[in-house]
Amino acid sequence: MPGYISPISNDALSNLCEELAKNNRIRSEDYLRFDVKRGLRNADGTGVMAGLTRICSVEGYYIEDGERVPKEGRLTYRGIDMSEIVHDCMEKDRFGFEEVAWLLLFGDLPTQKQLDRFCELLAECRELPDEFIEDMIMKAPSPDIMNKVARSVLALYSFDKNPDDTSVENVLRQSIQLIAQIPTIMAYAYQVKRRVYDHKSMYIHQNDKSLKTAESILHAIRPDRKFTDEEAKLLDLCMIIHAEHGGGNNSTFTTRCITSSGTDTYSAIAAGIGSLKGPKHGGANIKVYKMVEDMREHISDPTDEGQVADYLTKVIHKQAGDGSGLIYGMGHAVYTLSDPRAVILRENARTFAKKHGFEDRFRTLELIEKLTPELFAKYKGEKKKMCANVDLYSGLIYEMLRIPQELFTPLFMAARIAGWSAHRLEELTSGSRIMRPAYKNVSLPRKFVPLCERIPNHVVQTEYIPPEER
Repeated sequence: MPGYISPISNDALSNLCEELAKNNRIRSEDYLRFDVKRGLRNADGTGVMAGLTRICSVEGYYIEDGERVPKEGRLTYRGIDMSEIVHDCMEKDRFGFEEVAWLLLFGDLPTQKQLDRFCELLAECRELPDEFIEDMIMKAPSPDIMNKVARSVLALYSFDKNPDDTSVENVLRQSIQLIAQIPTIMAYAYQVKRRVYDHKSMYIHQNDKSLKTAESILHAIRPDRKFTDEEAKLLDLCMIIHAEHGGGNNSTFTTRCITSSGTDTYSAIAAGIGSLKGPKHGGANIKVYKMVEDMREHISDPTDEGQVADYLTKVIHKQAGDGSGLIYGMGHAVYTLSDPRAVILRENARTFAKKHGFEDRFRTLELIEKLTPELFAKYKGEKKKMCANVDLYSGLIYEMLRIPQELFTPLFMAARIAGWSAHRLEELTSGSRIMRPAYKNVSLPRKFVPLCERIPNHVVQTEYIPPEER
């Protein structure tokens, strides 16, 4: 599918970028001078306190005598340890994402009757408005699923008879519908992308209301609609641990910030999707996948500790990988000794890998987890604790589930919509002020210069040049 050809030539753009750069760089010493909390983080890396919540707690250290002391990571949903929820679901061999969505929205665990009705309600809400698939998804395909879903969420505004009402009742209705509809939109966007950009067959399956969310996703993305119960419950596990992660993560903070302005639900959720797409946030799972693929291409045995160590050393020195010096899947802003989500995924990935022939790939990730802290300490003098984060093992699980790479981050989104919705509702009921942090202006005063007296440093090409002449 041909893309839009910009009328701005490369030479013109280069000149414009030079002009922009002259007046848009801020010195690092100015941030120190004015005690700016860059990234809304304190000097010790902890987040600036921006609000209160009853939805989720992310714990990875405690403060003693003003110092951060590492501890095992803990993630709680409405005061309940997320690991306990996962353990019960696995022990009872049942699905849990819908139960977690209820818990996050309403603040308490559902009864069996409430859970059954909620599952039925979500299944009913998966259906999209008439002609929506054709008009909003098929007629404007996108090579990126996250962007396509964000656009589709904004489009749902036009199909809502009461889109701007921010009463709890109305936003709860919209939230439940979006929790159900976003996985459907994601699956259809993927199928359309397959046809238009990958030149493969597209499969649009009818929704099956008897399926749970994880089952319905596998049903929608697979050509033959077939999946095992084991596969569906492994995906459900991923959705449980991705459903929420506190108010301070970038996409949830974005959703709350947008909500504080009084805007509609569709705008707020679309903004959260845009945030999650970033490679420093939800898009990191793809970065891990690509890093491991690059490793497998450049070393003969990705299960050999020495070869993996050599490759990671090159990554740290920006001689391998994407040149960033980052080992993706390692380290976290809060967790120190362990990320409870990564712990759960690691053990389940180990079991699934042994059963389905992915031991070598799992071994590579284990080596990355083991070696990275040692290498950062050796070459960077890094003394703080570093653990694997959720992204290290999630990509392997998706790969073992035969889920294509372009759906890794969208699946994260399909789960996190539950957390975003809970935080939007909490912000509406508890927040009373629009978020408005301060930015210090460090530019110097200047006098206005009349247009006829201005002397350009260089000529900027602004005329239109047809594509064929470039």
